[in-house]
Amino acid sequence: MKPVVISGTGLFTPEQSISNDELVAAFNAYVELYNAEHAAAIAAGTVTALEPSSSGFIEKASGIKSRYVMEKEGILDPTRMTARIAERPDDEISLQAEMCVAAARDALARAGKTPADIDMVLVACSNMQRPYPAMAVEVQEALGIDGFGFDMNVACSSATFGIATAVDAIRNGRARAVLMLNPEITSGHLNFRDRDSHFIFGDACTAVVVEAAETATSAHQWEVLDSQLKTKFSNNIRNNFGFMNRFDEAGVGQPDKLFRQQGRKVFKEVCPMAAEMIATTVGNAGLEIKDISRYWLHQANLNMNLLIARTLLGRDATPEEAPVILDTYANTSSAGSIIAFHKYQDDLPAGSNGVICSFGAGYSIGCVVVRKK
Repeated sequence: MKPVVISGTGLFTPEQSISNDELVAAFNAYVELYNAEHAAAIAAGTVTALEPSSSGFIEKASGIKSRYVMEKEGILDPTRMTARIAERPDDEISLQAEMCVAAARDALARAGKTPADIDMVLVACSNMQRPYPAMAVEVQEALGIDGFGFDMNVACSSATFGIATAVDAIRNGRARAVLMLNPEITSGHLNFRDRDSHFIFGDACTAVVVEAAETATSAHQWEVLDSQLKTKFSNNIRNNFGFMNRFDEAGVGQPDKLFRQQGRKVFKEVCPMAAEMIATTVGNAGLEIKDISRYWLHQANLNMNLLIARTLLGRDATPEEAPVILDTYANTSSAGSIIAFHKYQDDLPAGSNGVICSFGAGYSIGCVVVRKK
């Protein structure tokens, strides 16, 4: 098969960040307002009082200490608890496309490429801000790329599925090089009034340039040795927001129109699936677990990553073996494993092997084994 490499990565990080303490203060203020408003019903036993959150609870449950967001004032307003971002007119670049362009320029520069070198733009993330025109086509236009683009959604696994799709496009001659982007405005689908999940997500955008090895000139090349993709239907992570909501007014604004999960079930079911997928993909690449220098795992929950690494290695992974970025970025859905890869790859010598793995709603799991050239 034609050798294909990841030749550049890029990252857009929002300017605003929310600490656990800030988030908890806003949530607990909301809890006080809610319990006061429903005091009579709570006393009568017809309404359950809400419980406050704490920074200690959040960090113990997830490993998250802070998160970047596109706008924090609205999120921290206990009477609103969602970002305030004005809608843009159609003749202005959309917010997600703007994030993509920033990350793309970073990735193109690192890859030593220009827009003229790219034939395909793929935007892969959990939530698009509109159904159409495709976000990828808008990004293509903004960057001046000739060729084609399309969007795809496999939730938190969108980036690894996107890399595999890009590799296939290059190997079958569909494109010389692919720009794959993950613009995650996860603060838009998060219920900041839910104690069990209000702390989980953050916003960011990553970019990856994938091209044939024969055209690559970058000093940061990683050959894709093998990739495996798997999906298995589950309702344990779900978001019911969509255009069909307008068919039934009774459901508008209900909690199921935002992110929700059954966390314990997800933990129990996904961790062994992810570990098995990694082991299988490593084996298919002709390697053993001992040959892997670094694991860039999906940055959703620290305890999940610790368990997956322990299952594979038979011991706890060191911070160098499985770097963590979710402490400051939180769960950025599809962007998380790519942020880790972007930030923690340059120190490894040529010949080092690594694994990029993501997992999430679907269930979906994507695994990519790479070797530094």
